Amino acid sequence: MSRGRRWEKLAQEYLESQGLRFVEANFARRFGEIDLIMLHGDTLVFVEVKYRSTDRFGTNLEQVTPNKVRKIKMTAQAYLQSYPREVQAVRFDVVGISPHPTGYRFNWVKGAFQ
Repeated sequence: MSRGRRWEKLAQEYLESQGLRFVEANFARRFGEIDLIMLHGDTLVFVEVKYRSTDRFGTNLEQVTPNKVRKIKMTAQAYLQSYPREVQAVRFDVVGISPHPTGYRFNWVKGAFQ
């Protein structure tokens, strides 16, 4: 398993422990990829996962650039067109993962961008 997939699996397990349901991982189109797609009640959640061993070069959330946000939104639109679901809302979250003496620290930002 690649390192990126490892962090995505950890984020998925964390989100499931918080009550979200897994839908799909690594949905990709030529213009972008969404790490995780989850359901939080009636809300479809598109999740970007970021791992950082240190905040020295910026926080996990700061690593989600405007260009990355644009690509995620385009990919989410493609997903919604390809797989129409009955959902009440759509949300874009970021899950930051960083090392911690007892394992990993998760920074879950709900509605990180619109």
